[in-house]
Amino acid sequence: MKEIVLAKYGEIILKGGNRARFENILMSNIKNALRNVAETRIRLAQATVYVEVEDESKIDLVAKRLSMVFGLVAITKAAVCKKDIENIKAVAKEYLKNDLTAGKRFKVEAKRSDKAFPYKSPQICLEVGGYLDDEFPDIIVDVHNPDVTVKVEVRDFDAYVYADENRIQGQGGMPIGTGSKATLLLSGGIDSPVAGHMIAKRGVEIDAINFFSYPYTSDRAKEKVITLASILARYTSKINLYIVPFTEIQLQIRDKCPEEHMTLVMRRFMMRIAERIARQNNSKALITGESVGQVASQTLAALDVTNAVVDMPILQPLIGMDKLEITDRSVAIGAYETSILPYEDCCTVFTPKHPTTNPRRINIEKSEKHLDIETLIERAMEGIEKIEVFPE
Repeated sequence: MKEIVLAKYGEIILKGGNRARFENILMSNIKNALRNVAETRIRLAQATVYVEVEDESKIDLVAKRLSMVFGLVAITKAAVCKKDIENIKAVAKEYLKNDLTAGKRFKVEAKRSDKAFPYKSPQICLEVGGYLDDEFPDIIVDVHNPDVTVKVEVRDFDAYVYADENRIQGQGGMPIGTGSKATLLLSGGIDSPVAGHMIAKRGVEIDAINFFSYPYTSDRAKEKVITLASILARYTSKINLYIVPFTEIQLQIRDKCPEEHMTLVMRRFMMRIAERIARQNNSKALITGESVGQVASQTLAALDVTNAVVDMPILQPLIGMDKLEITDRSVAIGAYETSILPYEDCCTVFTPKHPTTNPRRINIEKSEKHLDIETLIERAMEGIEKIEVFPE
């Protein structure tokens, strides 16, 4: 019995005259995602991607990998049938016997895309449902509350049978590469990887920046950030990670600025540097993981002061979320266990005891006058390390 993976897209179907462009990008992303997973044959028809796997022992791995591709809303393994009602019945019995034996109630749903097939959808349901009811006497038909929903799809090439309950939910959203590029300020915490994932879901290619303050932040902290980037790369295929040396800037801030202003002055430096890196790489926006009121530097007044130093859009997808919501998303994307590893990042170095929560721009700008901002930024830019990060 031949098995195949069916992957269905969602939002792309609304794209009208531009739909072919989105489909082409999606297909390219799928091929790239599966490149090192298995040998496959892939085709697209009727909002469904058909993935034939050369080595069927890898079909579960292929399905899991497809569940991380933005643009796909559902992935399922299915048995391939001849477009013959008797073959469909026989394959359904054999392929779904474990599901039907374990369940108490079932129903059949059919979709007939090939209008030349002699049975209409309701007739397919009756034929297959009646046959399975006879073959599995311990399970009854229940169209309202089934334990097993037998899906039959009659397409242009073949027919397919699967249990809807075995379907894997996809990421949804739009294919990477359809929404330009943005640059993520990636710390070692919980929030920023989630922010990056949420923006990537809209088809946005992601670059990432991390600020590294050696020796106050260790090589283990750096490896942690690289690992977080590799987790994000599961969804985006690759991330260019820029490691920015930040020690000199933080030491200058510590020595020359009032303690209560240190965090905001530091964050303003980060935003300035991030904007320069973004513009050098044709990135159209910055992404940060702020949530209003979560910490002192994320009050509305503090965000105003921080964001004022850049002249490009700043995307903050977590802005109205609480920590529990963000943590749930971190777990869902597979980043949480890495994010909570107890390795310091530069934001925890020289943390003031009493940071200001209601700052005024004029006061922060006054504190910055003690610093040679341009020279410090240029030195940091000269020491940037670029790392191409791929899925782990």
